Amino acid sequence: MSDETSMPHADDAPGTPGPSPHDGTSATGETSDGASSRATKAPGRRRRRSKLRVLLYTLLALLLIVALVIGGFFLYLKYVFDSNVSREKLLPSSNVTRDAAAGDAQNILLLGSDSRNTSLRDGSRSDVIQLVHISNDRKQVSVVHFPRDYYVDIPGHGKNKINAAYAYGGPTLLIQTIEKATNVHMDHVAQIGFKGFEKLTDDMGGVDIYVPQAFDEKGYGSWSKGMNHMNGTQARHYVQERHQLKNGDIDRGKNQQAWILAMFKKAKTQGVLTNPVTITKLVGDISDNLAVDDGFTSGYMTSLAYSLRDLDTQNITFYTAPYTGFGNEGAAGSVDYVDEAGLEKLSDGLRKDDMSGVPNGRVGAAS
Repeated sequence: MSDETSMPHADDAPGTPGPSPHDGTSATGETSDGASSRATKAPGRRRRRSKLRVLLYTLLALLLIVALVIGGFFLYLKYVFDSNVSREKLLPSSNVTRDAAAGDAQNILLLGSDSRNTSLRDGSRSDVIQLVHISNDRKQVSVVHFPRDYYVDIPGHGKNKINAAYAYGGPTLLIQTIEKATNVHMDHVAQIGFKGFEKLTDDMGGVDIYVPQAFDEKGYGSWSKGMNHMNGTQARHYVQERHQLKNGDIDRGKNQQAWILAMFKKAKTQGVLTNPVTITKLVGDISDNLAVDDGFTSGYMTSLAYSLRDLDTQNITFYTAPYTGFGNEGAAGSVDYVDEAGLEKLSDGLRKDDMSGVPNGRVGAAS
């Protein structure tokens, strides 16, 4: 046998497949008729893969566009809010420390001012004084009305009705007064002018409020007992009225809480907060008439709102700061006398973030 037949051929070196005697395919991948088997199968698969890639890229591009639009919209709302809202150093240097049992519970003082200028701090009255307590687990909200005639000690001014603290020193002195009376630390304060109150109500398409006492407000509306629909102007005069109410400012505070509840229900049931047009108007009109402390950032606001997204009306409880009766105190005029024992129970609940032992709460209703 010659060397040529006994030695392996270079084309048959290890690792190089030879032709198969069974399938008629050469080492080059050609069939016996000279056509490539890969060429007969791959084009269809390549076309399918190509279409799938185009579809995936298109979907990804659409998702990216949606994300950019949504992100841009919220950045725009943040810009509007931050550009219009008035931020001031409203929180006093407090001697009241937070109770460890409260965790990250928040106490936010909401004020309504009849001010006509944008600063909301022109020595005007504060006809709305509502303390909003948000529980540490964000599952409960308690709203406490402090009647404007509540007879308390005002730091540096002696005893007077609580509304006088606002006239003497604006939100800062009012916060000091409430902290002294309750020994509860205030985390933030937000104050809105009544013009903003009207616009906010109208932006929501008006609200349905339960009226417990029928009365007339000349030029603005006549309300019968039961559910009444109110526009912004009507709602404003409804929450300001006290002279025709049986218990005066005590009942006015309950009417204000009824408006808070009605606005919450409207936002939850009508889905207005998912309407870009409505939310844009709301942000613009609120921020135009809003003053907050300098720590009340848009980031804090949106984070807090998101944490309360599952809150239901049955998890909102309304209170009135306890009082024993009414009287007259010289220069102070008509006053509401503080129920000291009752206020201590309320204060203890707020301070420790446990309202279970606080009496006279109205759950999911302000009437």
